[in-house]
Amino acid sequence: MKDAPFALLMGTAVLLAAAPRLVRADAQQQQSFRVWSQMADCARLASKQYPDHTPEANVKREAARQNCLRQRHLPVIPASPAGAEPPAQ
Repeated sequence: MKDAPFALLMGTAVLLAAAPRLVRADAQQQQSFRVWSQMADCARLASKQYPDHTPEANVKREAARQNCLRQRHLPVIPASPAGAEPPAQ
């Protein structure tokens, strides 16, 4: 029973020491969510502009998506071709 207050004090100290790291990770995570949301918005807008699934519309849709990403200063990640396999690890 004597060790209970000491353990509680040590647990609180560890939690307080880790708090800045948890807050920083949360801010980074929120920034990442904002970027992904904007990237999804670009894909959605491009799909509305070119809803057909013809080869020509696919090329135009991808160009519109990448243009939107560039205009918003977001990372431009090329879409993988339909039959492409993921890279070997």
